[in-house]
Amino acid sequence: QAQVVESGGGLVQPGQSLRLSCAASGTTFGIGIIYIMGWYRQAPGKQRELVATITSGGRTTYAESVRGRFTISRGNVQNTVHLQINNVRPEDAAVYYCNAYNSPRATYWGQGTQVTVSS
Repeated sequence: QAQVVESGGGLVQPGQSLRLSCAASGTTFGIGIIYIMGWYRQAPGKQRELVATITSGGRTTYAESVRGRFTISRGNVQNTVHLQINNVRPEDAAVYYCNAYNSPRATYWGQGTQVTVSS
């Protein structure tokens, strides 16, 4: 079994900050560190897009649209990941999904957490 649970979404004003968290658990992942954990987002009428990823070794990647404003990091608890969002923009409004990836056959998604941007 695998569980991926996001938290931290909500209503935020432009320019403010927000922190999303994700925890992956379950026997599927065993006792090891998940190879890649990442955040994706999907706005209404748009395709799901990659936001940021982090490997077990700490290597990060970011979408160009969020580079410099978003920071992905591994949590202190194994297989948790955070997404710090600074200087939120209206275009950041979306459902944010966490992904836990060990292999093409072992990739799991959370249910998503809504980020709403409104003044």
